[in-house]
Amino acid sequence: MFLAIKELKHGKLRFLMIGVITVLIAWLVFILSGLGNGLSTLSAATFKNMDANYVTFEDGSRASMSRSLLSELLAEKLESQPNVSAASAMGATMGTVLNNSDSETNEKVDIAILGITPDSFLEPNVFDGKPLQANKPLEVIANETLKKKGFKIGDTLKIEGSLEKMKIVGFVKNETYNHLPAIFTTLDKWRSIQFAAPGSNKGIEKPVNAIMLQGENIDSEKLNQLFKNTETVTKSTAVQGMPGYKEENGTIMMMLAFLLAISAFVLGVFFYVLTLQKSNQFGILKAIGASNRFLGRAIVSQVFLLSFISIAAGILLTYGTALILPDEMPFSLDLKLVILYALLLLVISILSSLVSVRKITKIDPLQAIGRME
Repeated sequence: MFLAIKELKHGKLRFLMIGVITVLIAWLVFILSGLGNGLSTLSAATFKNMDANYVTFEDGSRASMSRSLLSELLAEKLESQPNVSAASAMGATMGTVLNNSDSETNEKVDIAILGITPDSFLEPNVFDGKPLQANKPLEVIANETLKKKGFKIGDTLKIEGSLEKMKIVGFVKNETYNHLPAIFTTLDKWRSIQFAAPGSNKGIEKPVNAIMLQGENIDSEKLNQLFKNTETVTKSTAVQGMPGYKEENGTIMMMLAFLLAISAFVLGVFFYVLTLQKSNQFGILKAIGASNRFLGRAIVSQVFLLSFISIAAGILLTYGTALILPDEMPFSLDLKLVILYALLLLVISILSSLVSVRKITKIDPLQAIGRME
């Protein structure tokens, strides 16, 4: 470590340039991580937030709400099964609303309308206003996105292309579905919107899109055999079934993988070139008794210090960037992901230095001294 610190101080300009490149790589990795996490949150925050362990869909729907149609009556039967502690139905549809109250907010907003049972485990906590009530189907709770757009408690929402109206009585946080702000209403109200056209419910009594289940170690295969035309999957599988979720995350992960691979190559080349330039010095050190292990530790320590400082600077820049990004940009930094990618970058940097360490072990002290000018 002593030798590593002395050399970092001696070659300030060289190591500063490498440090700047490492900072930029780390910065880009964390920015992409934040964008990927923001997109996935925007796509399926409601599914991720709900206190459920399994989801029952219609068989053949491929764990997608938009392709599934079941009866709400199935929830009571599922709740009586082993290891199922609670079951609650849910419906989802998209729509466009505008403020029908005397307000300056006339902007049309695309929303996701989610039908749930009031006071069930699917209902999110309200931070402003009051929760849903079963005997008041006109009342809804909305994601805070609408509040930021100028909507307020007491405003009446008119659904475009429909005679249906809704009144906002509360706001919730971080509830988005399919990239749209979520509005929660009762299942009866949701059905009146979704199945307004005669025959659109396919003759199913009290239709819903899916039934959420609470409980550990639920035997999904047994449920699928017991209840025909159903497909019970874990919540994580249901999240993956959200439209575009896998594709978005796959794209971001591929970009991150390429970036990490490129960073390993770039850093490895930099330190290898520096090692070649210092072959004579390493040869002299070996001639006076320095072991390969001692020199290898010096190189690895040097890379560790430089990478650690650069990655820390990249994290600070990322959090600084997050403060100035517009609210409309889906950017969300997850502390666990930041720590994970920071450790991954650090490991990649150290592994890339092993090429230089291998070069040191092959340096002949006599040849190195002979090349001294």
